[in-house]
Amino acid sequence: MITLYTFGPAFGLPDPSPFVTKVDVLLKLSGQPYATKIGDVRAAPKGKLPYIVDDGEVIADSTFIRWHLEKKYALDFDRSLTAEQRATAWAFEKMAEDNLYWALIDAWWLDDTNFKKGPLTYFQNVPALIRPVVTGMVRRDIRKRMKGQGMGRHSGQEIVALATRSLDAFATKLGDRPFFFGAEPSGVDATIFAFAAGALCPQFDTPIRAAAERHANLRAYVGRMVARFYPEHDAIAGCPKQV
Repeated sequence: MITLYTFGPAFGLPDPSPFVTKVDVLLKLSGQPYATKIGDVRAAPKGKLPYIVDDGEVIADSTFIRWHLEKKYALDFDRSLTAEQRATAWAFEKMAEDNLYWALIDAWWLDDTNFKKGPLTYFQNVPALIRPVVTGMVRRDIRKRMKGQGMGRHSGQEIVALATRSLDAFATKLGDRPFFFGAEPSGVDATIFAFAAGALCPQFDTPIRAAAERHANLRAYVGRMVARFYPEHDAIAGCPKQV
C-alpha cells in the first residue's frame, strides 16, 4: 500500500504544493491504491513534501517518485508519446518546476498582502508572541534560497515577465487539444496542471494569475483536469469544470 504525504487542500487547490498535486495525479493515473496523510516537512526526507512510503520503502521528490512508480509497477506514463514528445514533455516539466515555481513562491511568500492571505496560516499554531519572529525568519530563508537559485536576483517585473513567458508557452503548446499531447492525459499533464492551477489560484491576486487568465484554453484545461481527477473539488476560479 502506498501512502502519499501531503500538505492537504488549501487556497482552493487540491494541495498548495504543485509538486504534491503532481504526484497525486500520477498516483491516480497509475491505478494503484493509495492513501494520503498530512506530512511534516521537519520529519520529511530531504526536508520537503511530497514523499511516499510504498510497502515500507520511502521515496522523496516528485520526479523520483514517478520513476519509482514506473519501475515497480511496470508503468509508462508517457506510453502514447513519441521520443520527440517525451523530450518536449521533459523540457516543459522543468520549465514549470525550475522556473515558474520560483515565480509563484515570490508571489505567494514574499508579497506581504498575499503572504497574509495564504502562507501566514501555516504559522497559526506558533505562539502569537513569537509568530512575527518565526515568520520573518522563514521568509528571509526563502528570499535567500530564491537568490541562490537565481530568480530572487530579478526585479518583480522581471519575475512576472519570466512567468508570463512560461504560461504563454504552456498555452501555445496546448493549443486546442484536450490534454497536453492529445485526447488523453500523459505524465506531463500531472505537472502542467499542478502549476497552471497554482498560477490561477483564486486565493491570490497577482500579475501571474492575470497572465494565466488571459488564456482561455489554459483555463479550460485546468477545469478539464479538475473534472477528471478531482470531481469532488470545487472548480479553480475562472476554470469551470469541463467534460
